[in-house]
Amino acid sequence: MTTFVPETSLNATPVHRLRVDHYTNGIIGPSQPMLGPLADGGTLITGTPPGCWGPMITPAFEGGHEVTQPVAIAGAEIGDAVAIKIKRMRVTSLATSSGVMSFVEGRYHGDPFVSKFCAKCGTEHPASHVEGIGEDSIRCNTCGAEVSAFRFSHGYVIVFDAQNQVSLTVNQDVANQLAGNAAEMSALPEFAAQHSILSLARADIPGVAAHMRPFLGNIGTTPSRDLPDSHNCADFGQYLIGAPHRFGMTREELHAAKTDGHMDTNSIREGCVLICPVKVPGAGVYMGDMHAQQGNGEIAGHATDCSGETEVVVEVVKNLTLEGPILLQNLDDLPPMARPMNARQLQKVRELGERWGQHEIEQSGPITFIGSGENLNIAVENGLQRAAAVTGLPYDEVLNRATITGSIDISRLPGTVRVTFLCPMIVLDRIGIGHFVREKYDLA
Repeated sequence: MTTFVPETSLNATPVHRLRVDHYTNGIIGPSQPMLGPLADGGTLITGTPPGCWGPMITPAFEGGHEVTQPVAIAGAEIGDAVAIKIKRMRVTSLATSSGVMSFVEGRYHGDPFVSKFCAKCGTEHPASHVEGIGEDSIRCNTCGAEVSAFRFSHGYVIVFDAQNQVSLTVNQDVANQLAGNAAEMSALPEFAAQHSILSLARADIPGVAAHMRPFLGNIGTTPSRDLPDSHNCADFGQYLIGAPHRFGMTREELHAAKTDGHMDTNSIREGCVLICPVKVPGAGVYMGDMHAQQGNGEIAGHATDCSGETEVVVEVVKNLTLEGPILLQNLDDLPPMARPMNARQLQKVRELGERWGQHEIEQSGPITFIGSGENLNIAVENGLQRAAAVTGLPYDEVLNRATITGSIDISRLPGTVRVTFLCPMIVLDRIGIGHFVREKYDLA
């Protein structure tokens, strides 16, 4: 197994198995050297550090996550798609901390996720270290001043039992003990550069028991220009439009470049299939921002970011041009109206048709389009438009199908959604993903 490969040539001999444990310090795009190439059909294993809060309190980062170095996939060309089949996913952190955020004014230019500086000495993106525990523990290496651009307005510390998929928030005394050994409790990988959020030791709601259901909040393919990794989407990405830092761009430039990898969609978990656009040669598959659990909407703005390990198999889908991801959700994640009918139900449908003289019955399978936008209304419209464009179905037909055989579900506020419906298999075969749907849902 390969642990690390220097900058790759797309013409090199592909490997069939690759492990990635190096990261991009908050930036994803063409400037990042790719590993690989990984063979079409190859296996990719990643060990990822926590997403949001750790990078947020580490001012050297220019993005809100710490995702893996991208991997080139052999044969993936611009205008293709790459299917990512998630075979295994596990949480490796013993604990994490999260909560509702607030900004510290005077410590960033326009966007605290992207452009931080030390208010005392003026150093841009300063190197920093941890002194003690608590909200003033992040210190500038240059002048020693407290330097984090973020605070908890309400926060918690939570411990995990990954084997039994349960978790529990803890009191202040336990949070303080965990903060004293934060990197180990977070299981930060060797090459991670973030500070552990456990160092802040904010424990406002002890004793809350919660299910675990891990998923990846940021997974996909490399955008066609450099972006902060947390802004590879339309809702967070809108803050790049006209921004006063090096990632400022127009709305048109953002939408042309992004691949919507940052989705915070809680059904992107073990067993699902994610089909992503290719906007750079080799695709550049990357992942990160594992959450131990999250309800629809990520209503607090942040969930339980954790370290974890994920194993996927990749497959190139030729000539499938996408603007954003398609998701084949696990059966129990599908909205009820979009679940395939069982044999008994199909028999009753045939009998119903016979009674009324409707002998032709469509064969269909579930499909989910990710929509993103500045707000939920725009995101829904985006998802519906993507569905119509990719399938070739009339837009109004997509509306009807999503109404009686599907659903619109919120992935993240302010603007990421799932548009799900039962799509004719003849359409899914034509666009090149019918075999994934048949395999996933055991359809004839």
